[in-house]
Amino acid sequence: MNASTSFVKSLLAQCCLGGICEWVVCPGARNMALLQVLAAAEDLVQWTHFDERSAAFFALGRIQDMGLPAAVVTTSGTAAAELLPAVVEAYYQRRPLLLLTADRPADYRGSAAPQAIEQADMFGIYAPTIDLQTPDDLPEDILEDWDYASPLHINVCLPDPDPTWNPGHCDLYPAEPPEENKFRGSLSGLAQALRFKARHGLVLMLGGLDPTEQAPALWLANELKAPVVADATSGLREELDHLALTDADRLLKQNPPAVLLRVGDVPVSRFWRDLEDIPSTEVFSITRTGFSGLARPSSVVTGDLDAVLRALGDVDSIGDVNGLRAMNKRRKAQLEELLITCPDSEQAMVRAFSCFAADGDCIYLGNSMPVRYWNSFAQTAVPTENVRANRGANGIDGQISTFLGASARCARAWALLGDLTALYDSNALAMLPQLDSGTRVLGVVNNGGGGIFRALPGGNKHPEALERLLIQPHARSFKAIAEQWGMRYVCIRTADEFDQLEALEKDAAILAELVPDPAQTEQVRNALAQS
Repeated sequence: MNASTSFVKSLLAQCCLGGICEWVVCPGARNMALLQVLAAAEDLVQWTHFDERSAAFFALGRIQDMGLPAAVVTTSGTAAAELLPAVVEAYYQRRPLLLLTADRPADYRGSAAPQAIEQADMFGIYAPTIDLQTPDDLPEDILEDWDYASPLHINVCLPDPDPTWNPGHCDLYPAEPPEENKFRGSLSGLAQALRFKARHGLVLMLGGLDPTEQAPALWLANELKAPVVADATSGLREELDHLALTDADRLLKQNPPAVLLRVGDVPVSRFWRDLEDIPSTEVFSITRTGFSGLARPSSVVTGDLDAVLRALGDVDSIGDVNGLRAMNKRRKAQLEELLITCPDSEQAMVRAFSCFAADGDCIYLGNSMPVRYWNSFAQTAVPTENVRANRGANGIDGQISTFLGASARCARAWALLGDLTALYDSNALAMLPQLDSGTRVLGVVNNGGGGIFRALPGGNKHPEALERLLIQPHARSFKAIAEQWGMRYVCIRTADEFDQLEALEKDAAILAELVPDPAQTEQVRNALAQS
C-alpha cells in the first residue's frame, strides 16, 4: 500500500470527524481507492447511483431531511462536472454539501489526456476547492475552515487504481458538526418599523422554513396577527389559515402594505417579484441563507430565527389594519367555486391530490408550476409540516432525486412534479431499492409540455413554431417509466378516478399520472385573471 493510497484513509477519517454522516457514491476507476475505504467502513451510511447529477441532488435531499452534512463522491473528468446543478442549488439553499472528486495526477493537467480536465476551482463561487495534488497536501483538519453554510469541493489527485488493495477494517463514524453562528445583522430598523410604520399596514411572508424555524415563526405570526402569505414549504400554511391571504398576489399588488416582513427562504409569491417596483413598501428579511431575494434595497438579518426573535424582544399585535383579509373573502369564495365547477382542471387536481398527500410524512413539490399551484389551491384543513422543494435556484433538474433523498427514511411520502421535470430526472428512480420500506407516490401533472409557459399572458396564442420550441409539446405517457422501475402505475383523468389513491399498498412505489382537462384549466386561469 503506497502513500498515494494510504492517505485516503486519513482524508475520509477527517471528513467523518468533520460531521459528514452520509455518503452518496458514484462508481469509477479513478475514485476506486475512495470506494475501497468506504466499502470497508461498515458504520457509515452509504448510497450509490450511476448518475452523478442525480446522486448530488439525492445528497441534497438527505441534507434537507437530516439537517446534517452529506458528501457525494465521483471519479474524474466530466463525472465531476455533472455535480454543478446540485452545487448551485445547495449554494443558494446554504446546505453543507461536500463534493469529493477524484482526479488524475496533476502532471496531466492541460494535456487533454483521457478523463483529465481542469477540476480545481471548477465550481467557481459556488464551492471553493481544496486541491490535494499529493499526500503531503493533506492538512491536519481539512474541514477546519468550512462554515457548513455552503458547498465545499475537495479534489484529490490519485494514481491508477489498484483493484487488489485491501484497506482492512476502517473504523470510521461521523462526529457532530460545529454549531452555526446565531445571527448577524441589525435589528434596529425592523424594531422601529414594527413599532411605528406597521400601523399603516404589515404583511408577513413565510418562505421555506427548516423544522427548527417553524415554532418561532408560528409564534411570530400569532403575535403579530397581521395578514400572512405562507408558502407550503414553510410547513405552516395550513396552521395559519386563519391569518392567510388566499391567492394574494393581485390583492397585494393593488393594496401594497407599508411594511413587508419576510421570514425564511425567498417566497414563491409573484408579489415578491412585484416588490421590485413598489419602493413604498419597506422590506425586511429574517433568513438563515442571508440572501435578500431582491435587486432593490432591503434589510436582511441572517441566522437562527429563534435567536433573532429573542433578541427582538416583545412583539406587539398589529392586526389587519388595511382590511386585506376582508377583501380576500370574495376571492377565496370564487376560487372554491371554480374548483367545484372545473373538477378536472389542473388546479382542482392539485387540490384533490393534496387531500390524499396530507397523510404523508413528507411532501415534495417540483418547480415551477406545482409549487405555485400548491400554494394557491392545496387543501388547508390538515397541517402538513414537512414540505420540501428546491427553491434555491428554482431549477427543474434533480427533482425526483431530491425527493427520494428527502423521503428516504419516510414511511409515507408524496411528490408532485410537472411532466418535463419528471422526464428530465426519471433515472433517479434507480435509487428506489436502496430506500427504507415505505409508500411513495410520485404524482406527475402531464399537461403535454411546459404548462407554465401557457400560463403567461398570451401563452395560449403562441405561433406553432414558438410553441414547438418553448412548450416542448408531447403526447408521452409515463406508464413505461413506471414499469421500467417497478412502480405501480395509476392514471387519473377525472376527479372520480382519484379513488385509486384511497387504499395504496403498504411499502409500494406508485407513479400517479394526472392528465387534466386543458379547457377547464384555461377556464379557471381566465376567471382568476379577470376577477
